[in-house]
Amino acid sequence: MSWLLVVLSGLVETAWAIGLTYSKGFTRPLPTVLTLTGMVVSVLLLGIAARTLPIGTAYAVWVGIGAVGTAVLGMIVLGEPANAQRVLSLALILAGIIGLKLAG
Repeated sequence: MSWLLVVLSGLVETAWAIGLTYSKGFTRPLPTVLTLTGMVVSVLLLGIAARTLPIGTAYAVWVGIGAVGTAVLGMIVLGEPANAQRVLSLALILAGIIGLKLAG
């Protein structure tokens, strides 16, 4: 159950990171409220998961999911570049996430 919370918190992290773009520097009320809510929910879920998981591993997986998710959505939704070097780098981060999950 704790790993499910880490994955869910990483997905929420991805959502709030993308929300930063839509909040336009916290100047648009609804996207700002949604982004800030996502930040709180994401950290709370991670905190609950960390009760039973090693914090170093849980945090690294959380950050990795957020980073990969945000970069992928940035490419798909926001039109950011999707060149081979970026995709390979994301694959390496994903491999690290999987390795950390399997190790701990």
